[in-house]
Amino acid sequence: MSSDGHEPTAMTFELLKTAVKDGGARLGRLAFPGRRTVDTPNFFGLTSRGVIPHVTPDNVEKHLLTNGTYMALEDFIERPQQYMTRSPPVYETPSPNNKPLQSFTAMPSSIITVLGSRRLPAVAAPMGNTNQSISVFTSTGFQAITTKQYINAIQTLNPDIAIPLADLTHKTSAPTSKRALRMAERTDDWIKEWFTEMYGRNKEPSKIATFAPVLPISYSIQWEYLERLSEEHQSNPSVLSGLAIYDADLIPDISYQNLDTLPRLALTTPSNPHQVLRQLSLGMDIFLLPFLSTASDAGIALSFTFPPPPSESSKLLPLGIDMSSPEHAISLQPLTESCTCYACTTHHRAFVQHLLCAREMLGWTLLQIHNHAVLASFFASIREALADGTFEEKARQFALRYEPEIPQGLGERPRARGYHFKSEGPGEQKRNRPAWSKFEGEKEIENKVADLRIEDEQNGTSGLGSGVDSVAETPLVPDKNADAKDLEEMGFAQKAEDK
Repeated sequence: MSSDGHEPTAMTFELLKTAVKDGGARLGRLAFPGRRTVDTPNFFGLTSRGVIPHVTPDNVEKHLLTNGTYMALEDFIERPQQYMTRSPPVYETPSPNNKPLQSFTAMPSSIITVLGSRRLPAVAAPMGNTNQSISVFTSTGFQAITTKQYINAIQTLNPDIAIPLADLTHKTSAPTSKRALRMAERTDDWIKEWFTEMYGRNKEPSKIATFAPVLPISYSIQWEYLERLSEEHQSNPSVLSGLAIYDADLIPDISYQNLDTLPRLALTTPSNPHQVLRQLSLGMDIFLLPFLSTASDAGIALSFTFPPPPSESSKLLPLGIDMSSPEHAISLQPLTESCTCYACTTHHRAFVQHLLCAREMLGWTLLQIHNHAVLASFFASIREALADGTFEEKARQFALRYEPEIPQGLGERPRARGYHFKSEGPGEQKRNRPAWSKFEGEKEIENKVADLRIEDEQNGTSGLGSGVDSVAETPLVPDKNADAKDLEEMGFAQKAEDK
């Protein structure tokens, strides 16, 4: 307790070592009472609808070496049209420890929870944001959430770390200078409202750590906004606990704003470990890595190590191995030789390859456990290199020894869900293959039926017991989401002509 009777901010962050002159890569330690201590640099798990894909919460505790998870509010606040006034169930969850978000998702209590507004990466909204709200993409479509609603959600769900709203476009193209200026102005207004509503006029301490967003626009355009953050941090350090950075190249500029002692959470979505090393060398502390689950979905077992293994060959090493490939069908090797994770010590490549070919979800679960272990080992080795001063040389070796990108993978992915992507409109290709089809090819069946029909006419037979009847297909059950076009294409029905 502080002298005024309020509980102090729960989070602490200590910089242990800056390994590069004038900033750059650094060692640190992030801690919350009752949670695992996070040695940085490190990574947090990315969730979909509150869970790390393919891994149940109990296995997160048993097998994943992750200390935190990022969750998106848009995953929990869908409003079906028939229940437009209903409060989302996440807000009604009883929680004995006053952590409704953790209770609702059943995430282990040792795991740090980070709550933001959008998934990572986010689907761009067609209608954009307003001065008082942003657009989010729920499982029932796009909807607006106001700044007041978002603050109330944070206060109700009580995550360990909260990221205030930022005015972002979530598009690959850079915003125009006019749009970038509006982004900075709106975010500045929203952060003022955040500090007032979260901490009161007197800036009373809170147990929710605020990681303020740093926008993916030039430093000169958001200078006033960053200056406000610096002033708030200097006047009352408890109201600003860290930074959520959307562009790693802004880190050198931020260092001059008296914000360099704050932990930095990367919302930059690096696509491979080479990009991770580059952003880490600029001074990033905690990463969120969408490529981890993407690789697991594609049947890829990550295989890189830091530093790379010694080799006299000039051939580049792959960053991952496609476990759906037939070459692993009889292999009794672990996924990677040096890995000690549950998947590698308990199962072999042939078993995982069989699971992937059979589309058994255990295959993706084992890959997810393995890939998290590879990333955990990767960051642990980076911290060792930072501690002994060999990071820059080992990072250079890594860049020279490994291929630039993670393999795409030839295996079939898990079934895509509608809230993971935005529809592109008429003519769009289906994301999932049909769950049912004719046993034989359509043309082969038509030819066989035509020949047997002629034979039946010659023999004077028809109906049950006829030649045509003998090739009747085994009845199939159509997918529950099939439309009229699907039923006609698969031979279940024929659309009637309008009269």
